[in-house]
Amino acid sequence: MGALTQFHTGVPMTRDEIFAKVVEIVKPYVKNEEALEAVNEETNILEDLKVNSARLVDIILNFEDEFDIEVEDEDADAVNTVGDAVALIQEKLS
Repeated sequence: MGALTQFHTGVPMTRDEIFAKVVEIVKPYVKNEEALEAVNEETNILEDLKVNSARLVDIILNFEDEFDIEVEDEDADAVNTVGDAVALIQEKLS
């Protein structure tokens, strides 16, 4: 809920804050805990973190709720890495 509060108060989130929130949102779906410990912007959500592809939809919906944004299907399809997600969210918040 913190992200929504920051967004609605007009204080823009930093890339690091968005990254931390993305990792927090993805964490419950991760099957490779070791990769999660070393997560960075190049980490592939499906291949490195071993997130089930069907769960990616849930993750995108969580992004929408947490950041109060709308993610189009074509934008969602372009999210492969944690950095992709951060960039998308940052773009939608600006």
